[in-house]
Amino acid sequence: MTLKCTINELQSAMNTNTASYWESYLTQQADYLIVGAGIVGLTCAIELKKHQPKARVLILERGPWPSGASIKNAGFACFGSVSEIVADADHHTEQELIALIRKRARGLEQLKAIVGSSTMNFQQVGGYEYFLDTQAELYEGCLARLKWADDLAKEALETTETIFSTVNNEFGFTQVMDKGILNHHEGHIHTGRLMEALVKEASSKGVLFYGGVEVASHEEHKNQVFLNTHKHGVFKTRKLLLATNGYTAKLLDNLVEPARAQVLITRPIPGLKLKGTFHLDQGYYYFREIDQRILLGGGRNLDFDSERTTEERTTKSIQEALERLLREVILPHTSVEVDQSWAGIMGIGDKKSPMIKALSPNIYCGVRLGGMGVALGTGVGSSLAELAMKA
Repeated sequence: MTLKCTINELQSAMNTNTASYWESYLTQQADYLIVGAGIVGLTCAIELKKHQPKARVLILERGPWPSGASIKNAGFACFGSVSEIVADADHHTEQELIALIRKRARGLEQLKAIVGSSTMNFQQVGGYEYFLDTQAELYEGCLARLKWADDLAKEALETTETIFSTVNNEFGFTQVMDKGILNHHEGHIHTGRLMEALVKEASSKGVLFYGGVEVASHEEHKNQVFLNTHKHGVFKTRKLLLATNGYTAKLLDNLVEPARAQVLITRPIPGLKLKGTFHLDQGYYYFREIDQRILLGGGRNLDFDSERTTEERTTKSIQEALERLLREVILPHTSVEVDQSWAGIMGIGDKKSPMIKALSPNIYCGVRLGGMGVALGTGVGSSLAELAMKA
């Protein structure tokens, strides 16, 4: 649907609202109203208050706490594996690839600057890409372009240090090629700690956070935007900022394509030692260890059409594929039991670069993070704030 309704409809909703006088105070007009409390939304709010400390900055979130892809990811701090970069070269120039890698790397540094590496438990453990033994052509192609990818990454990171190098299969994986590729600069974080830290930082700066509020529609009128919600009446603001990434498809037509990512995590596995982050099949599968468990996600490439959705549920076919990968490739000689599974919604498009733009004189968006929200979110949030403040 299109995020539209009429002033009369909004006024009618306001007139029938049963909110108390005091609740009306809490929903008084904001200077900046941000929809979505993920990494983009929270860092945008922090940036706005940094430059305009007296501004009334309000974040609306459909869940009781940040509930989008920012809290449902695997916690990878990465900027792209070699196979992903090679695939992206079909749709981007070399300079576009360099700019994209640089944005991701700088975004991670911006995130560390806001919350601190130790707070979000950032560990630069290295990222390993392995290739299934049915992917000989992909494997050979990536090895052939390894120096090219390394040179691109060096230019993006402005370093002479080696970024990508070959590595043996030292983890006992089966059904994979003998060698993989190591990204020396990749790491992982604790996503829960990150989001908690961002909420605390935003709150400390005076950002107001209202959870459990689902947006229905909006209307601009002169220098105001009226935002209608399903159960909480109408909010008014001077500037409306959409930071809903994959969920933007539910608010505005044809802006961002949703892409569901399914994940599972095992019960604790005694003696598990799997230091690093791991990619298979051009990044469509990814896994890591946390708290002696394996966190494994992916499989969207098995059914692109069905996974082009904002429905947050897991499917039998993809969960079974993840479990097969877990038991046959990752831990073939270990008894494992799945503890939890979930799904998150990414925002993608025909380009990997984020979309940061003015949709109208008083409405802006920072969306389409392409599955790289941890790396790109802070930069997108900062740029979104800058765009809104300039107008």
